[in-house]
Amino acid sequence: MARAYRILDVFTDRALAGNPLAVVLDAGGLTDATMQAVAAEFNLSETVFVLPPADPEHRARLRIFTPSRELPFAGHPTVGSAVCLAALDRLGEAGEAVVTLEEQVGAVRCRVSVTSVRTGIASCRLPALSQRVASAPAPEVVAGGLGLSPADIGFDGHGVGVWSAGVPFLLVPVGGRDAVRRARVVPEAWARLRGATQASGVFVYSSDCEDPAHQFHARMFAPDLGVAEDPATGAAVAALAGQIVEAETPRDGSRAYVVEQGFEMGRPSLIRLELTVEAGSLRRAALAGAAVVVAEGQLHI
Repeated sequence: MARAYRILDVFTDRALAGNPLAVVLDAGGLTDATMQAVAAEFNLSETVFVLPPADPEHRARLRIFTPSRELPFAGHPTVGSAVCLAALDRLGEAGEAVVTLEEQVGAVRCRVSVTSVRTGIASCRLPALSQRVASAPAPEVVAGGLGLSPADIGFDGHGVGVWSAGVPFLLVPVGGRDAVRRARVVPEAWARLRGATQASGVFVYSSDCEDPAHQFHARMFAPDLGVAEDPATGAAVAALAGQIVEAETPRDGSRAYVVEQGFEMGRPSLIRLELTVEAGSLRRAALAGAAVVVAEGQLHI
């Protein structure tokens, strides 16, 4: 049967930037194996399959696959799917919508501003807050796996940590954009680094940004997920929320951070992290960003 799909670029307001996403709009009846095969066929960092929700008050249930495995949560699939579905629901008419998406990590409530039949901006509240999930490997192990020097690791209270807001990431702060650019997967040392963390990916970041109005510049590597490098990784930025609160001890209140990613890949992406601190602890967090539909078609499966 024919199944409609859309391709969006996410965490960008223009086509051919940001992180590409495939959204299969009618996944009813597809087996797990077929979904995985379709994700491998698209060969994007993630593919979303839209299913009827368990709760009729929600918009849809999502299943999210990388080319090699299923994920319980991911940021750009959530933001992109929210924009895609809200634009379809509004028949392209500009305006505001609330879309609740069921994912394995929980229900994700998204506020969407539809700006046209193909574009919009979504802010999606995280159902799980970031927390430490494992001890950090030694700086020598981290540096070796990334082709860096131990002297590159860390800045301004930010140290290596394994954090998760649904998907675990090894967060690796480095002293500047030069170190971010030099980072790479060193095959002979990667297995040791991966074994020391069991994280889904490694998120390398610095406070030295291309745009001084932004807060962090980042890259993310996840070869074990079939993603050599990702242009924009919302789940890693969600994990970063806990690291920020621990390292920077921000005052109580709400604030926003912009993470720039994908610049080294020619796919500039801007991920907005919104967080609220109460009594010195992280209480709420959301991921926000723009998305644009760049293609649509049909799968015959």
